[in-house]
Amino acid sequence: MRAATETTEPALPSPDLLAERLLPWFDAHHRTELPWRRPGTTAWGVLVSEIMSQQTQVARVAPVWEAWMARWPEPADLAAAPTADVLRAWDRMGYPRRALRLQECARIVAEEHGGTVPSDPAELEKLPGIGNYTAAAVAVFHYGGRHAVVDTNVRRVVARLGGRPDAGTATSKADLAAAASLLPEDAPTAARVSLALMELGALMCTARRTECGACPVSDACGFSGKEIPAGPSRKRQRYQGTNRHVRGEIMKLLRDADGPVERARVDAVWTDPRMVGEAVAQLIEDGLIGTDETGRFELPSR
Repeated sequence: MRAATETTEPALPSPDLLAERLLPWFDAHHRTELPWRRPGTTAWGVLVSEIMSQQTQVARVAPVWEAWMARWPEPADLAAAPTADVLRAWDRMGYPRRALRLQECARIVAEEHGGTVPSDPAELEKLPGIGNYTAAAVAVFHYGGRHAVVDTNVRRVVARLGGRPDAGTATSKADLAAAASLLPEDAPTAARVSLALMELGALMCTARRTECGACPVSDACGFSGKEIPAGPSRKRQRYQGTNRHVRGEIMKLLRDADGPVERARVDAVWTDPRMVGEAVAQLIEDGLIGTDETGRFELPSR
C-alpha cells in the first residue's frame, strides 16, 4: 500500500534575500505623494496618519492630515483644542470616534510623556484606540524599530510568499511570527523591509491581481505565477439609509451650524423618526454630540 504523499508549503525567503530583492524596488517605486512620508515628519504626525487611515482611504486622508498638522502640529496643541473644532476638522472621514480617541491620545502624550510619542509598542498600545498594528507602525515608520507591522497588505504578501493565495480574515499570532521572521536583524533595514512589504501589497500584489512578471521577489515566492482563485462576489456595502448614514448626516448638520440646533432640524435629516432617534442616542452615548440648557443639540465643547 502506497503511503500518502505529504505536502508542505514553500519556505519563506530568508530576511537577507528578501531585503536584497525588495529594497531596490521600494526605493524606485514607493509612493512619494503621501505627505506623512516627507522627511521631518514627527512621530506625532505618523501617529495621526495611522489613526486617520484606519478604515479610510489614504487619498481622502492626505488633505485632512495636512490641514490637521498645520493647525495642531504638537500633541499639546490638539489636547488644548475645543472638541467641537476637532470634530469639524475631522469632516466627513467617517467613524468620528477616532477623532475623540486621537484627542485623548494627545492629552495623555502631552501630560504623561512630556509631549513625546513613545517609541515602545507596549507603551503605545496603552493609548486610546491604539492596537498592535498602529503601535508597531509608529515604532517602525518613525523610530526605525525592528517590529512586525502587519496590516491586510502585509498579511497577503507574506501568505503568498509562503505559497498561499491569501491570508485569513483576521491577524493571528502566526501572521505576526511569519512577518517577523522576514525581518533582517539590523533594525533600520528591518524597518525599511516592513514598509516595503506593505507597499508591495498596496501596489503590485493586491487582493485581485498579481504582477508576478514585474515583482522583485517573484523568484523567491511560493505563489509566483499562480492564479488567484475566484472567490464569492462581494457586493458593495449599502450606505444610503443605514444607521451610519443617518449618524453622518446629523454630525454634518452640527458641524456646519453656527450654534446649537433645534430638534426639529435634526429630525429632518432623515425620513424615519425611529432611525434618527436611535442615531441621536448613540451619538450622545459616544460623546460626539451634547445638548445645551434648552435641549438643543451641539458638538461637545471638550
